[in-house]
Amino acid sequence: MKKLVYLLSLLLLLTPLMQALGGQKTENTSAKIDHARKSVAKLGVGSKARATITRNDGSKVKGYVYSAGDEDFVIRDRKSDASTTIKYSDVKSVDDNRGHSIARNVLIVVGIGAAITLVAIYAAIVRNG
Repeated sequence: MKKLVYLLSLLLLLTPLMQALGGQKTENTSAKIDHARKSVAKLGVGSKARATITRNDGSKVKGYVYSAGDEDFVIRDRKSDASTTIKYSDVKSVDDNRGHSIARNVLIVVGIGAAITLVAIYAAIVRNG
């Protein structure tokens, strides 16, 4: 009988803890859905809104955002124009494909540096020459 009392007491003590942990998962899921919704909204709609969507099952969908709603959005493949409807709850991550911005920025900085160097060399030659 004592073991039964201890077991029931333990269950009564752990029940609120389990409910709290379960509530955090729901909040985390709704936060992920809101983040996915904001990311898709930030991309916009149309052929310029290119994205790679990673789903919760690990599959990836590439294309552009054709339309966006409250619960889901449609992404179309650029080559085949096949549309795929994806629920925001199925989205793991949204990567925008707006070009190679890092490579572009590095090339701009290198170009500016080269221009400054050439101007400095030319000024030194003119001054000494």
